[in-house]
Formats: sequence, C-alpha cells, structure tokens
Amino acid sequence: MKPYGAEFFGTFWLVLGGCGSAVLSAAFPDVGIGLLGVSFAFGLTVLTMAYAIGHVSGCHLNPAVSIGLWAGGRFPADKLLGYIIAQCLGAIVAGGVLYLIVSGKPDFAVTGIGDFASNGYGDHSPGKYNLLSALVTEVVMTMMFLFIILSVTHKNAPSGFAGLAIGLCLTLIHLISIPVTNTSVNPARSLGVAIYVGDWALAQLWLFWVAPIAGALLGALIYRFVGSSDE
Repeated sequence: MKPYGAEFFGTFWLVLGGCGSAVLSAAFPDVGIGLLGVSFAFGLTVLTMAYAIGHVSGCHLNPAVSIGLWAGGRFPADKLLGYIIAQCLGAIVAGGVLYLIVSGKPDFAVTGIGDFASNGYGDHSPGKYNLLSALVTEVVMTMMFLFIILSVTHKNAPSGFAGLAIGLCLTLIHLISIPVTNTSVNPARSLGVAIYVGDWALAQLWLFWVAPIAGALLGALIYRFVGSSDE
C-alpha cells in the first residue's frame, strides 16, 4: 500500500501547491506572483516530491504519466488502476482543502475564467483559445513531458538529477500553456479543482483527460523510437 499512499500524498501536494499558488497568490494585489510564479510553483511541487517519494512510488502524481510509463515499458499494468485512483483521490482532497481555505474570503467565487485554477478552452481559456488550440497544446506538452521523463529516468542517465529535470520541464510547460488552457497535462490535477467548480469545468473536463493521455502515449511511442534501447 505504500506506493499508493505516496501517490495520494504526492498528488495532494501537487494540487495544493500548484493550484493553491494560482488561486491564492497569483492575482494578489501588488505582490501577485503571476504566471512565472505559478509555473515555478507547479515545477517545485514535482521537484520536491520527486526526492521525497520517488524511491517509494516513482512519483508519478499524474494518470497520464502512469499510463505513459506503462506504454514505455517502465510500469506494470497491474498497478495502473490503483495509481490512477490514488492520484485522483489525492487531487480531490487537495481541491477540497483549497476550497475550504479560499471560501473564507468574502468575495470568493469559483466561476469565471481561471477561477479556482480550473482548466478550460473557448470562453474559459485565459487567452480565449479555442478547442483545437487547447487540444494541440495539451497533447504536445504532455508528449514532451513523457519523453523527458522516460529519458532522464533511464538507468544510463546521470543519477540524482531526474527530479530536477522533470520539475524544470513542468515549469516550462506551464510558462507555455497557462495562457491557452491554464495548463493541465494531468487529468487528476484538472479533476481535483473542476469537481468543486462544476458547471462548465466538468463539461470541459473530458478534454483534460483525453488530450494528456493521448500525449503521454505519443511521447512513449516516440521515446521507443529515438530513446535508448538499453532498458
């Protein structure tokens, strides 16, 4: 049970740290951390957890990552469902904790563009990007994420630096894609806040499961062609 518990708490920290920074700090008057700060917040959550639980569960924190690692031959199929359930539960609990915190603000609302860090497209995209733009962004960003994860965790890669590379990669992904979709590349992260927004966030949630998983499978496929064959 330890790997599943590690995935639960790791994903909890990812959503609380990343989405929490977006909801609580990004737009704070005069001292808001902005897009750059939120991007680093997501990267730092993965970086810190990689070294905290990487030796326990591999620190996936993301159903798309688990599926991509399985497709890349790095993760057993019999653990896949358990990891995904643990990740989703961790994200939902983190979203609930964040909701309890921010709902104490008198003018708080979960509706609107970017509110409660939900992912969206069209009218609910921070930059008003359409469905096709959101789809391409999420597929390509997740594809690159998985390719890098598979590459830096190979046994012949420099040891001890995988967490740093993966955390910085996620930071870069957010810098690119926050204006388009508020950045998902992680179905659990999207679910963890969408469930409290309801309405449009749940209606558009399908994209943030389909696109990251498709991108993860594509990234694993590309890695098998151009990555090291010495697995």
